[in-house]
Amino acid sequence: MLDPRAQYLLKTLVERYIVEGQPVGSRVLSKQPGLELSPATIRNVMADLEEMGYIASPHTSAGRIPTAKGYRFFVDSLMVMKPLEQVEIHRLEGEFTADRPQQLMSAAATLLSQLTHFAGVVMTPRRREASFRHIEFLRLSERRVLLIVVTSEGDVQNRILHTDRSYTQSQLIEATNFFNQHYSGQPYGAVRSLLAEELKSLREDIVGLMTAAVEVGGAALNENEALVVTGEKNLLAASDLASNMDRLRRLFELFEQKTSLLHLLDVSQRAQGVQIYIGGESGLVPLDECSVVTAPYELDGRVIGTLGVIGPTRMAYERVIPIVDITAKLLSNALTHQMND
Repeated sequence: MLDPRAQYLLKTLVERYIVEGQPVGSRVLSKQPGLELSPATIRNVMADLEEMGYIASPHTSAGRIPTAKGYRFFVDSLMVMKPLEQVEIHRLEGEFTADRPQQLMSAAATLLSQLTHFAGVVMTPRRREASFRHIEFLRLSERRVLLIVVTSEGDVQNRILHTDRSYTQSQLIEATNFFNQHYSGQPYGAVRSLLAEELKSLREDIVGLMTAAVEVGGAALNENEALVVTGEKNLLAASDLASNMDRLRRLFELFEQKTSLLHLLDVSQRAQGVQIYIGGESGLVPLDECSVVTAPYELDGRVIGTLGVIGPTRMAYERVIPIVDITAKLLSNALTHQMND
């Protein structure tokens, strides 16, 4: 356990490094208010902290920077939280006015990104396979058809089909009526199987149209992805990350593939309250220089997903943690209110 002097020194060093992003030397620390120690004494304490793994010395500087272990001790034992003002909370409530759950989750991811200037992530609830409520074909030009897909949950997706032949609007209306009469309310997998069986009985001129509608429409149904990510480009402005292009590339691949990130968020969903993963604690190599702050959100008192922020380990935890916490609460309230309306 660190003695009070070492704790105060570590707290001061971490706070200064978070603000300035530069290695902190003993001379700088000796000038800090409340730190009545000589530079020589500070150097000795810093040497002890370095030996214990709380701080490290970059090759290019005589100063020190916090390690993941140092940040962890700071977050667990030294940090003074900065809760949001009530006025700010009321302002944030106004951001959750969308009509559909997916829009509320997207709003939460955007809000997290805007408030922290890092990447905001929201893991959406697992859902049963979406179904077609109805579709509609509209002629745009000779070989371009607009496909409108309405899901059983009321989500609307528009896709442009590039067809091999030209269709009249009356043919498209006929195809629309056939599809809705036979497949309305059916999930994508079932429609695909049924259509495969019925292809022989369909007129040749609408076989291609139906097949395209099922493939493209199915992709649209499943596009309500399990993970919403906003503000990844903010990480390009984080000097700690931007200095290593290989690390950035791996990080963006993580956002692209999403599977590993979903697993981390799924694990954190089972824990109580805000979870903080610093550096290698996440178990994901692309995040070894990042911190992830997550919190579960609820629907009518039942946990259904997780949201959070991904940024460099050098983040203002005392502000980011309350932002993640209150955003989870506001999203929970908005979803519950929407369901009970």
